Amino acid sequence: MNNLFEITTWSILIYALLVLVGGVMGYVKAKSQVSLLSGLGSGLGLLAAWFLCRQTPALGLGIATFIALVLFIVFIIRLFRTRSFMPAGMMMLLSGTATVLFLLSLFTTEGLLQ
Repeated sequence: MNNLFEITTWSILIYALLVLVGGVMGYVKAKSQVSLLSGLGSGLGLLAAWFLCRQTPALGLGIATFIALVLFIVFIIRLFRTRSFMPAGMMMLLSGTATVLFLLSLFTTEGLLQ
């Protein structure tokens, strides 16, 4: 595998942990069960994608890209509704960056951008 794939693999793990912690923080600060459930679900899905990247890179990267894209869209909607940068804007930027990185790595790992 290439260097981009290694960076992306570890980025998935870091992103998963940030999403998990963010969901828990949303629950602790605002008693938001939706934040807790979506953070746990997305974070665990990303952890599964991280694990799958080691076995089947295309599958793991595809799952991670899909989850990051969904979160990007969700946080765009939340940003427009709340008009508050924290946490929606920050997570929108993080999810958008993750989506681009994961997609780029998916294409290069599969030989589509060589």
